[in-house]
Amino acid sequence: MAAKPALSSTTGVKNSQEDEPEFVTRTLLFLKRVGMIDPLAEGCNSKGFYSQFIRSFLQVDEIQRGRITCNLAVKPPITNFFKSLHGGALAAVVELVAIACAKTVVTEDKEIFLGEMSVSYLSGAPTNAEVLIDGSVVRSGRNLTVVALEFKLKKTGKLAYTARVTFYNMPVAKL
Repeated sequence: MAAKPALSSTTGVKNSQEDEPEFVTRTLLFLKRVGMIDPLAEGCNSKGFYSQFIRSFLQVDEIQRGRITCNLAVKPPITNFFKSLHGGALAAVVELVAIACAKTVVTEDKEIFLGEMSVSYLSGAPTNAEVLIDGSVVRSGRNLTVVALEFKLKKTGKLAYTARVTFYNMPVAKL
């Protein structure tokens, strides 16, 4: 009969690996080091906090029809355990910049929603690096808009990330 999962009194984590306590201990220590077990600060639970937080690291340089250029400051709050840009933060930036780029060509009578997003992590952007983001509309039609993004390290010009985002266009309902 399989061992029943036990609930750790200190972390609240279910332990189904009773015969491997060192494995569980190592994993819990890792999760504690990366801050996953600590409670979230109360101010972080407000609506829109995450979007506002991510936007605070971005600066728009130029907007043209079908194009947008931004700067991303890679500061410690958006870096990972390895002191480079966190993949989740990058994905949030990709979505935000791609929406802004798509809005330069999609008419006001259409709403867009994210259909697909692909990100290639070519190299990491280290803490305190400046990253140049160049976004451009690849295709925009009646039903969808596709945006391509390139992320280059400002100091070296090295390509760090690429992304391709597909949005579906919907007419706004008239009531």
